[in-house]
Amino acid sequence: MSVHPSIVIVGAGPRGTGFLERLAANLPEVYGDGRLDIHLVDPHPAGPGRIWRTEQSPLLWMNSQAEDVTMFTDETVELRGPVRPGPTLAEWAGIDGRTFPTRPQQGAYLRWVYERALAALPATVTVHEHRTTALRIGGPREGRQRVWLEGDAVPLLADLVVLTVGHLDAEPDPEQRSLADFAARHGLLHLPPDFTADTDLDALPAGEPVLVRGFGLAFVDLMVLLTEGRGGRYEGEGDALVYVPSGKEPVLHVGSRRGVPYHSKIGYALDGERPPLPRFFGTEQTDALLRRNGPVDFRRDVWPLIDKELGWAHYHRLFSTHPERTTLAWSDFERAYEQAPPRGAELAALVGAAVPDPADRLDLDALDHPLDGVRHASGEDLQQGLRDYITADLTRRHDPAHSSDAAVFAGLLSVYGQLLRLGDRVDPGVWWHGFFSYLASGPPGPRLHQLLALSRAGVVRFLGPQVTVETDEEHGLFRAASAAVPGEWTEARALVEARLPDPTLELTGSPLLRALHEEGARATASGLLVVDPVDSRVLERDGRPHPRRFALGPHTTARAGTAFTRPRTGGVAFGQNDATARAALTFLRDQECRIPAPLSA
Repeated sequence: MSVHPSIVIVGAGPRGTGFLERLAANLPEVYGDGRLDIHLVDPHPAGPGRIWRTEQSPLLWMNSQAEDVTMFTDETVELRGPVRPGPTLAEWAGIDGRTFPTRPQQGAYLRWVYERALAALPATVTVHEHRTTALRIGGPREGRQRVWLEGDAVPLLADLVVLTVGHLDAEPDPEQRSLADFAARHGLLHLPPDFTADTDLDALPAGEPVLVRGFGLAFVDLMVLLTEGRGGRYEGEGDALVYVPSGKEPVLHVGSRRGVPYHSKIGYALDGERPPLPRFFGTEQTDALLRRNGPVDFRRDVWPLIDKELGWAHYHRLFSTHPERTTLAWSDFERAYEQAPPRGAELAALVGAAVPDPADRLDLDALDHPLDGVRHASGEDLQQGLRDYITADLTRRHDPAHSSDAAVFAGLLSVYGQLLRLGDRVDPGVWWHGFFSYLASGPPGPRLHQLLALSRAGVVRFLGPQVTVETDEEHGLFRAASAAVPGEWTEARALVEARLPDPTLELTGSPLLRALHEEGARATASGLLVVDPVDSRVLERDGRPHPRRFALGPHTTARAGTAFTRPRTGGVAFGQNDATARAALTFLRDQECRIPAPLSA
């Protein structure tokens, strides 16, 4: 049995690949030419992992433009290791940077990045791929760890374990179990939250109504696979786009809390003077929150700072590019804005006096509740009202006259980076990540043009906001209604939850993470692993960092805010990968005993 030092990386998708790249970059300086075994554990292909695997439908797109996706460090990243630049997805694939690549294209890029990281490792390092699932980690706190794999009675031995598990399945919560039981009793179809590309959609019958709860990106995937994926096609373009059905489509009745799709991707570049960010939610403010003795509440302590930061980005851009739409000198507005408390009457009065047109003001509460109080006389009136709303959104998001929207997007990215600095000191919860995605991570404009065409063709029908779903035991049907059309119900024999699973450590589909939590790993209120912000070591319930266990990345230690890093934006995730790689290599270099622990216990 080999006694070489070893690292087990659980999860070989984008984050695991990024960590491997940083290991290769830092090895010569930190670890030297010693022997090292690296074990990669993932049932899906290394590099793309589950979400970006290359065999999925090419009808599914990335939600980022090709020029905005990189897996490589640059001089803007704060890191101690060497910068190893590399091509963006657009440069690597030789495609137009403003296009939205297919997911298989991104998967191919990630596989190439993975293979490049392997090639950068010296001959003294051996990499072992295990195409299976990790079930449990055991071993003494100060000794070698054991990682049990599905289908293998003998565990892997590891001096260190790094968790980069990424997107996870989840056990159904009580509501989903109740809906599934109802569907089973009445011979109905209920599809719980899932990754749309992995869902068996064949059971949804052609021409039949289907209730869809969720209007985000999972719905967009569902829409694509049930229309073009069933042989439909589009003719024309833009506002004149027409959908030609195949006859195999169901009729999708879609609604959500807001009742509208995520805002369209912005269709222009933010040129000219950019807002200097951060200003009101930067390192000074986050350091103050980190020093606070008492609890930090997101809504009370953090959200007001975010609101003011996003307002700063918005008004800085408006005043600098469209001063004719304001009534104050920027210097006067800036001074008054800085002194006014966030989200208060003083700030509202300042904005009201300086920005005459309400369309030029930033109201985050109104953005979060776009259809509050809106009522329609009939379902048909609602269809036209929603088409008008989506058309107006598309127009605005592609009009540089409203470039303050793009400045708010830049502000959101800045805010996201600061929230990463806070780590587990504050838990933004599910609402914040939904709001972030709604404003900053909506579908490409062409997808909303397709949605409008599907609506005009009658393949998609809008339910409205604040959708409620009920079960009708007497008639054996699902029923949905919205306050936007009082008294009108839609009935169907199928219900689809168009959203990703929201795993907690109690309900996660990962037996590995569930066992870690049960055995003493610390967790946030929303079920994420808590790590030491310095090097991402997993914290135990007593606050001590585990010396041999690390964790990184979305759905492991953080909710996913942005899928991939944009070039030259600081790359917080890259910095985390670098710090963890250096800590891991330093530990392996300095440890004196490398004898495997016994296999018992």
